[in-house]
Formats: sequence, C-alpha cells, structure tokens
Amino acid sequence: MKRKFFFVLSVLILAAASFMLIEKNWASGEHEIGTSIDSFNGVHVYYNGPISNVSGRNLTDNNYNLGLKYQCVEFVKRYYYEHYRHKMPDSYGHAKDFFDDGVRDGEINKKRDLIQYRNPSQSSPKVGDLVIFDGHIANRYGHVAIISAVEKDKIEIIQQNPGPREKSRINIPLSFRNGLWRIGHGRTLGWLRKEGE
Repeated sequence: MKRKFFFVLSVLILAAASFMLIEKNWASGEHEIGTSIDSFNGVHVYYNGPISNVSGRNLTDNNYNLGLKYQCVEFVKRYYYEHYRHKMPDSYGHAKDFFDDGVRDGEINKKRDLIQYRNPSQSSPKVGDLVIFDGHIANRYGHVAIISAVEKDKIEIIQQNPGPREKSRINIPLSFRNGLWRIGHGRTLGWLRKEGE
C-alpha cells in the first residue's frame, strides 16, 4: 500500500514539474510580456507569458492594490476598479480566495463587497460577473475571469494569464436544470456581482 502511494505521489510530482518546464519553454510566445492582447469595456488584457511570471505590483494613484501585474487577479480587480469604480475591502488573496465558502448563494461576500453565487445557483450568471475557478495540481492558486457574454447554453469569459499559448476568451457550457444554473467547468466555484448591476 505504501509503495503504491509513493509511486502515485512520484508521478504527480513529476507531472507538475514537467508542466512547469513546458510552460517555461512555451513562454517565448508571439507577444512581449505586458503587451495588450484584448480588451473589454475599454479595460485591457495584458500578455504575461508563463502563468508564474510576476512583473511587480500594480497600485492605483491612491495606493489601492490591484494585484501582481499581468496575473488574472490583477485584471479582474482592475476591471472592477476602472469599469465599476469598485474597491474590494480585502485587496489581497489568490484567485480561488475570491470565493468565500462560508457565504451562501445570493449573499454578500464581505471581503470583496460583492454578491456571491455558488455553482450551481438559482441566479443565472450575467455579463460583468467575476467567475472563480478552484486550483489544481499545476496551479494551486486557482483562476478568475470576467464573463463577457451569456447565451442560453454557454458563457464567454475574458481572462488574463491563462497560459502563454491559451486564448484570452473562451466559451464554457451553461445549463439550467432543476431550477439551478450551472457553469460547466469542473473547477468553477461560483461568481461574484456588483450589487445593482
């Protein structure tokens, strides 16, 4: 039993190390780090190269922390700050930390001062919602993005730092069953919305 556990653990560690090495080799993409590659409502998405790349911290003129430059968190916080003039009470944390497991569906997430919806939820996701994905073996910090379009069977998200060869916009299935809306990405924790939007 112990031998099998250590074998599985070794395979997982090797897979994670291989992913990080491949990511570094893919970093020489077609863009320079910090290049604008997309925008939504006038807020730019910047290329970051490898997911783990950090180019310093982005602070506003009044020292509000937007996050580490070109990371996914920095984009969604910058979007909410520039588009909605919204400042989050807790301006720190990894992507997956935007979801508070102690908050019920449709209640206020006090750390972010946004309404939180769980996946699945009685409330359909809307354009402008911030969607949160849990971490995984190759990225334990999770991921966040903005919903840029909603149709009856899918959503489109716009994202920063999905990886050097990934697209800034992707579609994810959306379904409605038994009175609940579900975003069909296995690691979707939920979505956040500014009250009144």
